[in-house]
Amino acid sequence: MFKDKNILITGGMGFIGSNLAIKLVKEGANVTILDSMLDEYGANLYNIKDIKDKVQINFSDMRDEHSLRYLVRGKNYIFNLAGQVSHQDSMRAPLMDLEVNVKAQLNLLEICRLYAPKVVLIYSSTRQIYGHPRYLPVDEEHPLLPPDINGINKLAAEYYHQLYYKVYGLKTVCLRLTNTYGPHQLIKNSRQGFIGWFVNRAILGQTIKLFGTGKQIRDFNYVDDVVNAMCGAALSENTYGNIYNLSGPCASLKKVAELLIKYTGKGNLQIVPFPEERKKIDIGDFYGDSNKLKMAIGWEAKVSLEDGLRKMIDYYQENKDYYLE
Repeated sequence: MFKDKNILITGGMGFIGSNLAIKLVKEGANVTILDSMLDEYGANLYNIKDIKDKVQINFSDMRDEHSLRYLVRGKNYIFNLAGQVSHQDSMRAPLMDLEVNVKAQLNLLEICRLYAPKVVLIYSSTRQIYGHPRYLPVDEEHPLLPPDINGINKLAAEYYHQLYYKVYGLKTVCLRLTNTYGPHQLIKNSRQGFIGWFVNRAILGQTIKLFGTGKQIRDFNYVDDVVNAMCGAALSENTYGNIYNLSGPCASLKKVAELLIKYTGKGNLQIVPFPEERKKIDIGDFYGDSNKLKMAIGWEAKVSLEDGLRKMIDYYQENKDYYLE
């Protein structure tokens, strides 16, 4: 379906972007990766080791309009995955988050309007924009109440993508991701979510610390399911201009930690009080409803949490030297 198509992946050296690039190369696409290589946010050359000679790589920043003018030309699809995803970092460095998650996104949209008006653009948003759920499961009609700066900026970027569809006819789709996990995820710190850090602790035989009670419920998506959703949304014209949840299997944080300890045979679990700065932006229980996307393209999560975590543990036990330095 993507054979011979020209595709740009922003943030393509990162977690989801590299998995997407591998799939698209296998399908015969002409893939260009753009990445600013901010190591602390997960960019890793090892992520594309198997396709490095089959893709074009551009080390630049989405805020650089001169680079973007060149990169978007002639593209059939752009998967817009570049961004700052750490909620804590957004509170510590709000202007940096604004630059990366709003200015850079608007820059890409405006340049696409001018130089690639027929491109299909898939934007990776976040379920964090809903804030504390008023009801569960959360559907796309739920009020939008971001609890932190990252959520506010991701919501602003969503609005820009929708605006450019409505006013300029740019074919945009926004996907609200939940807790995505799997190979290539950043695990040397907690900037890409708690699962990566839990995996770090488990494979090193360290303590996994759970804040609060550990009974908080979340939904989870293995990265292959997310990549399939992105590809399906890009190929279906009836998704253009819309926003969709990506929701997967549910479990408590305690359950996730216990599974990781079981699969590694190492580590231990400790329940600790919430740090004050985390407690203020924690959203409590959260799981979403992705029926809207299922109706549009037939998508639903296929990989169980148990199978996904096993695959993730197997990958990092074999490749940990490339992710723990």
